[in-house]
Amino acid sequence: MLRVVSGVSLVAERGQVTALLGANGAGKTTTLECAQGLQKRSGGTISLLGQDPATAGAELRSRVGVMLQDGGLPPSSRPVPLLRHIAGLYARPWPVDDLIERLGIGAFSRTTVRRLSGGQKQRLALAAALIGRPEVLFLDEPSAGLDPQSRQLVFNLISELRDAGMGIILTTHLMDDAQRLADYVYIIDGGRNVAEGTVQELLQRSPAVETEHIRTLEFEAHPGLDFAGLLPAGIAVSETRAGSYSVTGSLTPGHLAALARWWETHNIMPASMTLQARSLEDVFLDISGKDIR
Repeated sequence: MLRVVSGVSLVAERGQVTALLGANGAGKTTTLECAQGLQKRSGGTISLLGQDPATAGAELRSRVGVMLQDGGLPPSSRPVPLLRHIAGLYARPWPVDDLIERLGIGAFSRTTVRRLSGGQKQRLALAAALIGRPEVLFLDEPSAGLDPQSRQLVFNLISELRDAGMGIILTTHLMDDAQRLADYVYIIDGGRNVAEGTVQELLQRSPAVETEHIRTLEFEAHPGLDFAGLLPAGIAVSETRAGSYSVTGSLTPGHLAALARWWETHNIMPASMTLQARSLEDVFLDISGKDIR
């Protein structure tokens, strides 16, 4: 028997977003399916709202919302009748018209599920997961396929639900999303916990290879600029694409001043500029490695 998950231990609190991160095959989806009671486990213990989801009945399921990665929506259904049908299964459903408006479902209400775009299916799946007013919400890749406007809309709703006291557990491959949304993060690899903490705690974690504080300055300017000899060894300057530059290393105020003087000498005003420390993606790659799974 192949043991997919062994050694995962996590706690998700009400009123916070808990993110579960890991490479493909790390055990994220299996962990969530066991926590939801959708997959039988061979050992270990799970408590969801004080009950074991493997043996609990309809009362527990009515308090939990689940948005699966593949949606799980009937392909021949249309969004609004489907949501009204689901609402009829709950004693105190979220008003369907409110969800339709907030998630922009009216724009594709006459289209069958099989003909919806990936982002439209995601918004409909989120509405279906929320319609029972759950106390706990599981989201598997909630921003997959979303355009920027839909992504912002979904993020705002997730933040609002968290602030209202809902416990939200999500998985995502998009580290920017996790860094923006999560209050607490678990990183799993090989079916076990390898790191956990708030986003800030993980960002302060020392990298596997001991270095000083690495920062990256990115700016947009004229293409083809030559910065040879401007900054000392150990500070890497590259043109990542035409007119986009990246300066990476243990940057100091002196390095930034030297660069600013060079811009002044050559009459260059960058169109944009950002300075970043390590990101959650950097931490994830330090822990899980860079090999493709």
